[in-house]
Amino acid sequence: MSSPRASGEPSSTTSAPPPKDQHTTPGAFPVEDADEAPTISSKQTLNQAVHARRQDFTVTKTVRIKVGTWNVASCSGTEKDVQAWFVDGQGISQSLADLTLQPESELSPDVHADFKNANGVESVTDQEYRRTKKASTVPRNDPGVGPAREEIGIYALGLQEIVDISSVTESLRPYNDPNPARKWKNALQSALPKGYTLVAEQQLLGLLLLVYASPSIAPTISSISTTSVGTGLMGYMGNKGAVTARIVLGDTTRLVFVNCHLAAGAESNSVERRHWDASEVMKRTRFDPIEDGGGVTEEFGECIGEEDFTFWFGDLNYRLEGIPGDDVRRLLMIHTRNEYDTQQSSSKKIDEELHSSSSSFRSKLSTASDDQHSTNGQQDNALDPSLDPSSLQTVIASLLPHDQLLTAMKSRKAFYDGWREGEIKFLPTYKYDVGSVGMFDSSEKKRGPSWCDRILYRTRRDKLDFEQKQRDEQEARKRDEEMKKRGLADSTDEDVLYEYDPATDGANDDYDEMEDQDLEPGAVPTKSGFQDKLRLDSYISHQRVLSSDHKPLDAIFTLDYDAVDSERKTKVYQEVARELDQAENEGRPTIALVQDHHWDSDGSIPTVDSDETMNFGHVRFDDSKTRSATVANIGRVLTRFGFIDRPGPAGESQGTNPAWLSIKFDRPSDNSNGNPNALREYTLMPGETLNIEFKIRISDIEQVRSFNNGRSRIEDILVLRVHNGRDHFIPIRGKWLRSSFGRSLDKLIRIPEGGVRKLQHQRPDDSNSSSSSPSSWSSSLGSHGSQRKSGEHHDGGSSGSAGDEVKWSAPREIFRLTEAIDALVEGAVAEREMRRKDLPATIEDVVDDEELGWPFDAGSWELVSKNDDDDDDGHSEAAALTLSVRESLDNDVPIALLSHASVTSKVEAVCSTFLLFLSSLEDGVIPAETWTFIEQTLTTIEKSAGKSTSPEFEEKRAQILDVLSTAATAPHGVVFTLISFTITRVLDAIAPLPAKPSLLSLPPKSASLSSWINTKENSKTQQQNNKSSVETENATRKRNAVKRRFAEIFADVLIRAPLPHKGKGKRGARERRVAVVESFL
Repeated sequence: MSSPRASGEPSSTTSAPPPKDQHTTPGAFPVEDADEAPTISSKQTLNQAVHARRQDFTVTKTVRIKVGTWNVASCSGTEKDVQAWFVDGQGISQSLADLTLQPESELSPDVHADFKNANGVESVTDQEYRRTKKASTVPRNDPGVGPAREEIGIYALGLQEIVDISSVTESLRPYNDPNPARKWKNALQSALPKGYTLVAEQQLLGLLLLVYASPSIAPTISSISTTSVGTGLMGYMGNKGAVTARIVLGDTTRLVFVNCHLAAGAESNSVERRHWDASEVMKRTRFDPIEDGGGVTEEFGECIGEEDFTFWFGDLNYRLEGIPGDDVRRLLMIHTRNEYDTQQSSSKKIDEELHSSSSSFRSKLSTASDDQHSTNGQQDNALDPSLDPSSLQTVIASLLPHDQLLTAMKSRKAFYDGWREGEIKFLPTYKYDVGSVGMFDSSEKKRGPSWCDRILYRTRRDKLDFEQKQRDEQEARKRDEEMKKRGLADSTDEDVLYEYDPATDGANDDYDEMEDQDLEPGAVPTKSGFQDKLRLDSYISHQRVLSSDHKPLDAIFTLDYDAVDSERKTKVYQEVARELDQAENEGRPTIALVQDHHWDSDGSIPTVDSDETMNFGHVRFDDSKTRSATVANIGRVLTRFGFIDRPGPAGESQGTNPAWLSIKFDRPSDNSNGNPNALREYTLMPGETLNIEFKIRISDIEQVRSFNNGRSRIEDILVLRVHNGRDHFIPIRGKWLRSSFGRSLDKLIRIPEGGVRKLQHQRPDDSNSSSSSPSSWSSSLGSHGSQRKSGEHHDGGSSGSAGDEVKWSAPREIFRLTEAIDALVEGAVAEREMRRKDLPATIEDVVDDEELGWPFDAGSWELVSKNDDDDDDGHSEAAALTLSVRESLDNDVPIALLSHASVTSKVEAVCSTFLLFLSSLEDGVIPAETWTFIEQTLTTIEKSAGKSTSPEFEEKRAQILDVLSTAATAPHGVVFTLISFTITRVLDAIAPLPAKPSLLSLPPKSASLSSWINTKENSKTQQQNNKSSVETENATRKRNAVKRRFAEIFADVLIRAPLPHKGKGKRGARERRVAVVESFL
């Protein structure tokens, strides 16, 4: 066993955190208000129910506990006496101690018959004469007194000064020397009957506590905890203090043994220091938490005062005060000298000291001697020792009022809160000449005799009674104060028969609070809820032990306790748990959650897996998928439930559902108050049902990028909390189909034929640099897709590199989209012109027409976008068309649209997807760095041109194309050019360029001007030319307006650079972007 720290800190302490809040822990039952919470089982209610049946698994048992204490004064050979006095009950002097049993003892009075009738017990003279350190010093042929050996179930021995603590080296030793303790353990183990086991031990320098148990008791002892507290030098060193052990007997009864050595000294301040030492031991002692029979550990360790029975023993060092020590020595030696022969050295020494006393004391001595001889001559008429004024017991009784410990207990300074002590009927245990039975200290100091060594005990009932008494006294004081405030204390009512002054009345009464304690403690309610009983059988010193200057002291207790039969308790525990569980389930709110089976139109996985997972199958970008479930109240009581926040790592959003999943109930919540953060709760009566709709829609581009890169997965768990019921966990799962949306141009141009879907289980090179090698793609593709050879072309794209490297001149998705727009736009324009009835009649109508931005302006679309319809579930014509376009891009196939859809709807679906694709590009068509360089280039051109002239658009376009055609931005330049060509072709289809003026308006060369003017035909021609001029002007105005609107739409889409926050700078920056895009149309 490892030695505890000499500083006196507890050898083992436990501090448990407070329980977590059950409201925030998924799977836990929340604590409701008492007025609405049903009866539910818990550890407390379960233990209460098991305790109510304790008669079914407990058996009443009786055990004798022997507590011994001895200050061995670091004398060698003292371990030789431990068997004689502690185990066999020897070394008790019949004449120097009252062998009458304690009042509450139930032992037979004949227990001492063998001792009283024994013959041949070694005399004191012979005993002292043969004393040696190599053998036991107790008298030979001593039969012993009281229960001994196998009759004792638990032995608790406390030793003090097993090392010389007066030595500075020993007092300041930072660790325990195990050799002295080993010597004592070996001596006691060999002295005890066979089978006794050491169940607890603790050492603190010179203090040693050993607890042994019999073979029948040891297996029933559990939760053993030992600790030590140092109160010596500087208040914490181990030369003074206490060692403590806590055991649990029979899984029910908690016993604490405290072996202490308090501050020494007869001075007045030493008394206060002893009080302080005792209070520190009580305050700083803490044991390990107790584990009950069900495997549940208490949250906090106990301290002294929380046990059922405490035994406090040791060298408490309390002395006699208010009486000269020399008089006490001589008074007591009058009785001890009769133990010796007249020629024995100790007898002569006693006589010399007695005759050297004062004349007054010698007269008392003569009277006492005559009384003693008279008593010896009248054995038949001997008085009861308690009534004989010259008896030893009378002397002891006269000295006890001077005992500091008893005085402290009465005055409530120490050991007053329920502590008890057996009746003292033996000589003081300190201080004797080593090797002497009755010779008190004959050294120069001649220390006064004292009962330094004591054994105290306390039951849980004693402590509870004292605490109740304190409360009663406090209430009485409050009532007295209230009476004084009301003036009743100064009442002069003539009807008052008696006047009472608490300050003076009863001042001379010799009231002893300690005498109010019951001699018979009665039943003790234990902390575990059982009723135990403790009796003190004997309390005696062993006067004829000679090897130390202290006499050993022991007390024997009988404990009746209820012990647990483990097998029977386990059976009862299981029965009670089943009964409580059944009752709880019947009264607990219960729901059933049933998922509705659903198969997707594309034939993917059904929603319900074998593990009750809600499976959404294949999930695509911006494609809604819906699942549903039914909640039914299958219990007997009203049920309230709702989704709660999901647990997650620190820093992660922990809402009721992930951002890509929405939950919709078929009825309003009970607490609909407009607060979006409020917990939505729903109530169902027994038998009622409610439907829940779960919809997945991943449309946020940042989410798409996260899913594409594998950082996010469609996997989550929803927690449906039922108040006062169990939580239901709904796993959500789906398979994300990678999308070409949300990627950078550099990544897109490296995707081989077959599209991004063929890379479903591959990860492309994340490099944004055009110079990064795509070899990782090439090596990971395997058999997926063909590798473009150098010089091969497809849809205007080129591999651009030799070997197996894949690198197109522009993303294939851009080629697919622009080709589809080119193929559909003319037919769509013709279809719209045929269906439109109200065409603009004037130039102002043409310019202000809200449909100028068609087919790129969302406000002009005839196709209802699902972005504007929150209830759309993906089955509308708009959703089907746009999904078809996106699927064609992700699978790298020509865009095939619904045959029954109008051409206008088709081109709008392609154009909306085109804009969304460009907006989702990670770096944009013109990245921020590139746009900054373009702005600098344009500024330089404008400055060089001067104020008088402005640079031509051609020059600006050339410079912009030069910037976009650099190696770093080559794909961006190709894409920009391709997009501008596509927009221009759409512009030509919607607002074609006006025709040149007709040559018919010019006169023929062969005719004269006058004859040409006068002809009727020339007049008609002139009218036609005037009409053509108006149409040309209208067409030009319309084209410019459409071109401007297109430039405004695509400026925000193509250029990925932040605008200034506000003011003219923001308007100017936006106007420059629009002008640049417009210059390429």
